[in-house]
Amino acid sequence: MKARTAILSAILAAVLYALNAPASKLLLASVPPSMMAALLYLGAGLGMLAMGLVRRAAGKPSTEQHLTRRDLPYIIGMIVLDILAPIFLMIGISRTTAANASLLNNFEIVATSLIALLVFKEKISRRLWMAIGLIVLSSALLTAEDATSLQFSMGSVFVLLASCCWGLENNCTRMLSASDPQEIVIVKGIGSGAGALIVAFLSGESFPAWGYVPFALLLGFVAYGLSIYFYVYAQRSLGAARTSAYYAIAPFIGVLLSLVIFRDWPGWLFFAALAVMIVATVLVTKDQAGGEANE
Repeated sequence: MKARTAILSAILAAVLYALNAPASKLLLASVPPSMMAALLYLGAGLGMLAMGLVRRAAGKPSTEQHLTRRDLPYIIGMIVLDILAPIFLMIGISRTTAANASLLNNFEIVATSLIALLVFKEKISRRLWMAIGLIVLSSALLTAEDATSLQFSMGSVFVLLASCCWGLENNCTRMLSASDPQEIVIVKGIGSGAGALIVAFLSGESFPAWGYVPFALLLGFVAYGLSIYFYVYAQRSLGAARTSAYYAIAPFIGVLLSLVIFRDWPGWLFFAALAVMIVATVLVTKDQAGGEANE
């Protein structure tokens, strides 16, 4: 039951994050990239802070473990990487299609798994490697559907850089996952948002019209804040690599939303890639079941 709850948390985190690329693409027409990144994370942090204050006012204090001084190296790493990653992503989204950016986010799974293996010595089964390989294959099939996507554009480079940053950041967050997820999101959101805001002003970006600010903050609360909250819960039971594998559905949901919003119907390769993703998800689920049986 605990594993099922963790899996559902990872899937919910993916669904919420999938809103990011298409919604950000719309807002980036009026909000500069670094400023957009700052507002997204500030929305996540401030939204979770408000939730915590409401819960405390209702007489329901958190029983979760608090972050401590021993967590400081991972907290600093998490914040620095979360300043860089969304800035890279927003620059990438502004220079490529929302669908293409959503798909390229799949590289985060590869980065997360390799770092989990090489740096944090997290065990990755053969079945999970097969699933990761199929996820990469499905991304390649979808990318090949549009000939222009085969070009190595600077937009794609920035999205890949963001994915690498988040791959390392996922493993930093894994080291903090025993602590209160709400506290993690507050620290991550306010710290990273403030850092990105400083970068935005130093790079000469202007503050957007006030009418766009609430939408960016709300998107940040939903796509980053709540998504990270459920992601941390999932990592407690599943680990960084397995959680990121379930999280792989986010790009596909993002693609579907982008196709609906920007009205571009997919060809047969999309459905072939979707079939490959379903097989990959089944492999991940069986890997989880096998892990439970061995515990």
